[in-house]
Amino acid sequence: TDEAGAAKTKAEDALADVEKTRAGFAKEREAVLATAHEEAEAAHAARLAEAETEVAVLQAAAKAAAAKNTKVEAVAWADRSSDLAVVIAQRLVARLDGVVVDSCFFDWLVAEIGQLPKTARDAAGATEARLEVTTASKPDAVARKHIIASIGKALGGAPHITFKTDPALIAGIELRGEHLIVNSSWHADLGAIRADLMSKPAA
Repeated sequence: TDEAGAAKTKAEDALADVEKTRAGFAKEREAVLATAHEEAEAAHAARLAEAETEVAVLQAAAKAAAAKNTKVEAVAWADRSSDLAVVIAQRLVARLDGVVVDSCFFDWLVAEIGQLPKTARDAAGATEARLEVTTASKPDAVARKHIIASIGKALGGAPHITFKTDPALIAGIELRGEHLIVNSSWHADLGAIRADLMSKPAA
């Protein structure tokens, strides 16, 4: 009987050890699964972050390419518009009275000279000053005399003025000195319009 009781106790102890071991295995399994789950979640999050970064890089590259293309197209459009404007201006000049057109541009030049600071006018109007007048077409002797007298009066002096011709002006006149540039021509106006077009962002 004592032996039977001892055997029973031993069996119960062995069963308890088995249950304890199984519980340990279960706990360890849960820990392993939890760790694996956390690692999987971390790997998934890392892949998502990497994918988001790649998408952001691709989007930035696409936007940069689109912006570059837009800028190139804008420049090309402005160039075409500028070329067309020059052609139109040349045709208009051919149809209009050249003397009248040049007279208008010259009056605007004289008005611009009058807007210059007095120090600039005094320096440009000094007797020793050397100025150059550029016109789209060669003026005759009477016109040259008128230009010299009018510019001298606007500057308040009698500078030495030379002449040259540049058809690129289309129509108008340009005055240049050592520290002076006054441009009143169709070419200058078209250049200002083109610069304004280029400065505006494309829609």
